[in-house]
Amino acid sequence: MENIDILKRLRYALDIKDSDMAEIFKLGGVMQTKAQVQELLAFKADSDTDSLKNICNNHMLESFLNGFITFKRGRKEAKPGESVKPNFLIEDDRNVNNVFLKKVKIALAFTGEDMLAAFKAGGAELSNGELSALLRREGQRNYKVCGDRYIKVFLKGLSERYRKK
Repeated sequence: MENIDILKRLRYALDIKDSDMAEIFKLGGVMQTKAQVQELLAFKADSDTDSLKNICNNHMLESFLNGFITFKRGRKEAKPGESVKPNFLIEDDRNVNNVFLKKVKIALAFTGEDMLAAFKAGGAELSNGELSALLRREGQRNYKVCGDRYIKVFLKGLSERYRKK
């Protein structure tokens, strides 16, 4: 799944306004105006793959996710003598989905049960062990790469939870 698709689906699932998207990008360290956000979100996914990677690269997606955590939970206070810098965990295209799940879990203050409920609402039954494997850091024992299917199901579950009428 392309980063722009993840961004669009998250925006839809949580019903985030364009002005809030611009603010979230700003909190994550990427300057985007409301017009630039609208242009970004209007980008067609059936375009050339290289231009998709350029329009929303891994750094931009992770900056958005870092800003989303700050937007939802507030700034983390630094301990004396410690500098505050955002965590950039995406190293390559393989772990984008895993980092996405971790950061959304943090931003929304989800527990393991909340995550499992979102997956279930989206149509997938995961065990605690499977969820734990998806949320582990790459290289740890029992780490499992999160596939696009899990992200789609999770975002569908978030839509069910947050967009109820």
